[in-house]
Amino acid sequence: MIFAYNKEQVGDTLLVILQDTKDIKRSVERKGKVARVYDLVTGETLAWNIFEVSSLITLEGNGQVILSDQDVAIINQELVKEGFTEELLNNQGPFFVVGQIVEMVPHPDSDHLNICQVQVASDKRVQIVAGAPNAAVGLKTIVALSGAMMPSGSLIFPGQLRGVDSYGMMCSPRELALPNAPQVRGIIELDNSAVIGEPLDATKHWKG
Repeated sequence: MIFAYNKEQVGDTLLVILQDTKDIKRSVERKGKVARVYDLVTGETLAWNIFEVSSLITLEGNGQVILSDQDVAIINQELVKEGFTEELLNNQGPFFVVGQIVEMVPHPDSDHLNICQVQVASDKRVQIVAGAPNAAVGLKTIVALSGAMMPSGSLIFPGQLRGVDSYGMMCSPRELALPNAPQVRGIIELDNSAVIGEPLDATKHWKG
């Protein structure tokens, strides 16, 4: 679940994105300040738009925003008030963390993709399909986990690349919009001292 807010471009509207809506025929049901975006075929909820959201909660930031549990509870109250039965579950991140490639095998249906097992916490490993030319076992890098919004506005959700499941993205300095990022392909290479699972800290993890 991704919470996004951009008052200048979108207005005073909180976007709640539940999944990738690309290539899905969708429709909208609006009641009061709440609009539900749903799959026209299955009826499944894809996203919510909460209009005049500043009348409900205080938001800071531009792009992906982090809501407190209390904020989410207030939004859920608004959904109930307007007659919706679904409930939002909070996801506070972190969404960008230090990860380490612990296994890597070639993709069976690609000459440039690899299937990587990436340790992103002491107790969590995710599979990521990547085409970075510098990907290698043992490399520590920054991983955008499912639920992340990239600086470009693109969203990270579970998906497939050439038929293989992928649950995140290993990031280049350019994709993270880091200062003086080289305009070349390749994921960011961190010092071995970087701690797996640590949230991205540009001042600590980038010396570009």
